[in-house]
Amino acid sequence: MIGNKTTHRTVDGVRIPGTWRHAFIRNGGTHFLTDLFIYADGLIDCWELVTLEEFQNKLRSGWVATTLPDGAKASAFELASWTFSEPHSYLTPDLLVAEIRDTIDQLNGRPDSTGRCLAAVDTFLADRTEENRAAARNAFLAIPISQRRYALGDMDSKDWPLRVLVAGPGGETYIPAEGPIMQEDYDRAVAYFEERARWAAERAARVPADGPVTSFAPAIKLYHTYPSKPVDAPGFRGLRNDYPAPIVVGEVIYPSAAHAYWALSVADPEVRTAIATAETHAAARKSATAAAQREGWQHARTAVMAALLRAKYNQHPDLAEILLTTNDATVIYDDADSGFWGDNAGRGRNWAGRLLELVRSELQAQRAGIAGL
Repeated sequence: MIGNKTTHRTVDGVRIPGTWRHAFIRNGGTHFLTDLFIYADGLIDCWELVTLEEFQNKLRSGWVATTLPDGAKASAFELASWTFSEPHSYLTPDLLVAEIRDTIDQLNGRPDSTGRCLAAVDTFLADRTEENRAAARNAFLAIPISQRRYALGDMDSKDWPLRVLVAGPGGETYIPAEGPIMQEDYDRAVAYFEERARWAAERAARVPADGPVTSFAPAIKLYHTYPSKPVDAPGFRGLRNDYPAPIVVGEVIYPSAAHAYWALSVADPEVRTAIATAETHAAARKSATAAAQREGWQHARTAVMAALLRAKYNQHPDLAEILLTTNDATVIYDDADSGFWGDNAGRGRNWAGRLLELVRSELQAQRAGIAGL
């Protein structure tokens, strides 16, 4: 299970999502507790990147250890070291590989063994033939045994309804001590799934009290441009901070929000004035880079930019209309000069895009008559 343990590696500028789990690696007679990184492209980092097939070879050789001998030395690097005494491992090589296969499916958004099992169960419940039950049972048993209790996401019932349903009346589950399934237990399992289906249908139809979680409009990207003068129909180019839309801040007129930002960033008033009249945004940025920065600017810059964007769109209703046409789209801002303001192929923080979304929401609030809270 991935949960919140997400990571990535970058290959040729492409972000490969991944996750990690703990594992023991046996090196030089010592078992090292380490992190095993698993990536969506099927590569696994166990002190080196390997394919799944190569990883299985490392399991067979004992390099990745699932057997922990009594008396063996272990280390968690600089955290601790110890000696195993009556150790018990919850994993076998086959079980670990099965869990990793599931993880790779999850990272790719594909149904894992649990997803395939629940799909087979739905098929059986819709058409309760013995053939469909057998398919559901096989799919259930294909779930790694360590993960079956989590299949329903119900830690009160765990996998009891599943194993009873796929076994059927008179059948036996994978737990020998349970014995043959009684009809009343089977009926309870069927009722469980019927209630589960009703609950799922109600949940799917339920509208979140605070609205949708994700945007309904496709994301837009504001590509890096070098505008020299305003145009009649700028489109999304008008949303760039360096687009030549003059704004008044205090008693000063700046050629663009970017000019204002760079002017306000410097400590020297004379340099500030020169930046305010710079011919281009690039010239403004160059002058600001060469000058001494105002004390505390790093911590204030996001608030300053938010205020400048509010000024821009309040003073230019035509550009505000363009921003509003983006609805609730994610705004991806490209900035070749800054990984703070730009998204930059997923390597930046995209603060310019995020602030545009904030100002857009404020404009929408004003239009809806719920501003000024």
